[in-house]
Amino acid sequence: MDDFDKELDMVRRDPNDLNKHVQTAFEDVIGEPEGAHSPDCVWRASAMCFKGGKACCYTLLTGLCGIFIGLYWGCEFACISFDQIWCTTPMIRVFSIYMGCLQKFFGTCVSCCLAPICETCGLLFTNISIKKS
Repeated sequence: MDDFDKELDMVRRDPNDLNKHVQTAFEDVIGEPEGAHSPDCVWRASAMCFKGGKACCYTLLTGLCGIFIGLYWGCEFACISFDQIWCTTPMIRVFSIYMGCLQKFFGTCVSCCLAPICETCGLLFTNISIKKS
């Protein structure tokens, strides 16, 4: 038994509850309110047909498509990982470096050009006093 088989939980196959929203038990899908009950034999037969049909169809679909879809999603997430590791993250780093330089440039411009004007206006307005009569 290799490491992959050891970490693969064959009993609890959705340990992170990724598909909790896909409740497909008979009781989660079909319910008869009070006053609208079918005969007991119909209810039991319906539940058995639902469960059997669902199990058979799901088994058939996963048997035919599951391996190929698993391969597709494995490749898809490999491509996403590749893009993030080799393209997006380095580009964000480059962007951050250039923006840091621009921030220093514009900060210097503001300090040199606007700061004296703002300081002068501040000094002018400090001499204003309001007297109440």
